[in-house]
Amino acid sequence: MSIPKVAIVLLSYNSLDLLKKFLPEIQAFTPSSADYQIYVIDNASTDGTWDYLENQERVERIRIEINRGFTNGYVESLAQIQAEYYVLISSDIEVTENWCEPIINYMDAHPNVAASGPKIMSYDRRTEFEYAGAAGGFIDHMGYPFCRGRMVNVAEIDRGQYDDEMEVFWVSGACMFLRAKDYHAVGGLDNNFYAHMEEIDLSWRLKLVGHEVHCYPKSKVYHMGGYIIKYGSSAKVYQNHRNNLVMLLKNLPFRKLLWVIPLRMCLDVLTLLKMYADGEFKASTGINRAHYHFLLYFRRWWKSRKDVQSLKHNPNLSGIYPKSMVWKFFVQGKKEYHQLDW
Repeated sequence: MSIPKVAIVLLSYNSLDLLKKFLPEIQAFTPSSADYQIYVIDNASTDGTWDYLENQERVERIRIEINRGFTNGYVESLAQIQAEYYVLISSDIEVTENWCEPIINYMDAHPNVAASGPKIMSYDRRTEFEYAGAAGGFIDHMGYPFCRGRMVNVAEIDRGQYDDEMEVFWVSGACMFLRAKDYHAVGGLDNNFYAHMEEIDLSWRLKLVGHEVHCYPKSKVYHMGGYIIKYGSSAKVYQNHRNNLVMLLKNLPFRKLLWVIPLRMCLDVLTLLKMYADGEFKASTGINRAHYHFLLYFRRWWKSRKDVQSLKHNPNLSGIYPKSMVWKFFVQGKKEYHQLDW
């Protein structure tokens, strides 16, 4: 088979119902030229996914024999796929007409943009931005992520207020466009993350070598969100808190690392106490496990830091909010992105 320009890579684990629902739209709304090829990665499913895909038009199947997590599914599959661009898309994404080609054209015209993404809306609440990505992501100076259209747990109604294309700090792994050569040059997704924040970590590395990450809101998709790991569950709390600490350790400048990591762990304890007060006892165990594993495998994370820091060249740090988003949100009551003073 000839090498396509664009490889649309959909990762699925026991998501046959979602494939039946959303794959036909990807097939219908993706250009039919030889430049575009759809790949579905069967991440060791046991629900008949592999057989269902056998007769799907324009779909190439790749089987992962052992499910070692969301991130590993992409790590293994992308090593087998050649293309100029990768489009990573979760099985719980509903695409719309012209969701793909305009972003590819935009990246063609802007060669320093290594990653981009569409506007991500809630599948269930169609007028709201979705938690995981909205209209482009940022982090504050202590590493807390937030989005245009979503601050902490408050999602805005889309009124067209963020329809301008702009440089951001990260775009969602639920639907992420990547220039393949840049993806591989910085080492790709970090398999240690398993799931959650792996796209922020990847975006950060791309920016550490001087590339740009953009959101292109003229393209739009809808995300179910929390389908694989439920929002508020102990597993999601664990992955988010552990991976955030690992990401900071890998990417922050050393001087900032010395105070940000201890402060973040103290703030995590405050979050833990609030969970106790709210009766979220099961979810709160995720923070304890996150800290335990962060410290237990510290030498592993430190080795990853050395690898990342050796890549750093002409870093582009636009998209880091120089103040505390958490303070603005909880103390000053600024619940929407446009209320932040950059």
